[in-house]
Amino acid sequence: MTWGNATGGTPKPVRVALLGCGTVGTEVVRLLREQATDLAARVGAPVELTGIGVRRPNKHRGQVPAELLTTDAAALVDSDVDVVVEVIGGIEPARTLLVTALRAGKSVVTANKALLAEHGAELFAAADASGADLYFEAAVAGAIPLLRPLRESLAGDRITRVMGIVNGTTNYILSAMDSTGAGYAETLEEASRLGYAEADPTADVDGYDAASKAAILASLAFHTRVTAADVHREGIASVTAADIAAAKAIDRTVKLLAICERVTHADGRESVSARVHPAMIPRSHPLAGVGGAFNAVFVEADAAGQLMFYGRGAGGAPTASAVLGDLVAAARNRVVAGRGPRESAYADLPAQPMGQVSTRYHISLDVADRAGVLAQVAAVFAEHDVSIAAVRQEGRVNDASLVIVTHGASDAALRSTVDKIGGLPVVREVVSVMRVEGEQP
Repeated sequence: MTWGNATGGTPKPVRVALLGCGTVGTEVVRLLREQATDLAARVGAPVELTGIGVRRPNKHRGQVPAELLTTDAAALVDSDVDVVVEVIGGIEPARTLLVTALRAGKSVVTANKALLAEHGAELFAAADASGADLYFEAAVAGAIPLLRPLRESLAGDRITRVMGIVNGTTNYILSAMDSTGAGYAETLEEASRLGYAEADPTADVDGYDAASKAAILASLAFHTRVTAADVHREGIASVTAADIAAAKAIDRTVKLLAICERVTHADGRESVSARVHPAMIPRSHPLAGVGGAFNAVFVEADAAGQLMFYGRGAGGAPTASAVLGDLVAAARNRVVAGRGPRESAYADLPAQPMGQVSTRYHISLDVADRAGVLAQVAAVFAEHDVSIAAVRQEGRVNDASLVIVTHGASDAALRSTVDKIGGLPVVREVVSVMRVEGEQP
């Protein structure tokens, strides 16, 4: 394939269609215009934005060139373009538009984590059938170069674990609760006022956003197709000021973590565990110091050891930076007739149910202040084969506070233990239950 002028003249432009022009899309347009000369040099040909598909053109007039705006996204995808950049989000119409583009041999750059987590296999199949590229660095952790290292730099290594903070909204809320002692509801309200939380924060605070990202991370890290349905998901709405205070009392903090693990069983079988939930981590852990709306991800590999990726995980400019990086790669491949990395799902490992995942728990109880209480509680742990790592008890006038930290055990066993403890006559209330991460089991 010869992309440039056969006589050595100006190379043929790489024509780009942009779907969506919200916060990220507007920044993509700005960067394309401001950095046109540098982008052309990096790509080896001019990068030409030919159209922007939007629902309400009047909303964007004055922000981007009006002549580029169109409400007919399907016609824009079907036009003579080389790369389709999608930043509209959601499943439809994004899925239909991108599958159409890929089947037609057009390269795709997307920031759509929900679409990839639900329909990634379909997108990769369409890309493979036509030889088109599919890039999606911006789908996880904004500007942080994370997916490309998993996909390419660590392709020769065996990744065993990926753990991190991948949602800025929830991290801002939990960081603020930790620093102020405020409750969840008032902190969420403040986050909304400051623009850190959406008008409808459900996708963030209920863990859907992080679960989609965990599915993508697990798929890349473990060469296995993992969907959002394979990810155990818990949000932060149930995290209380008492949970935060309990964590502080033992020099820990609470974070919403995405945890993806390659699990080797006693019989040699392997499976993939992917989960999103709040957890206590030691304040000495590098993730504990990640505050505000920042993201950070720990990657553990056999040869490379521990790697940490940190930076702004959201926002127009940071996400647009990742989109432009992918666009340069896709456009360069067009110029030199190259291809980007394909889907790697050869391992095809099964998903491990959450009940089988080994976890640790921090359990805070209000109990009657009399002899034999600890023995009764400990008997329930022994009954479920859950080992106690530490116990702290403080007496008050008529009752006492009992805090127990367990060793690692199956999540199902720990949940059953907590349920039975809550029914003991000597237990007035199960005040707080939180998983513990970032330490040896």
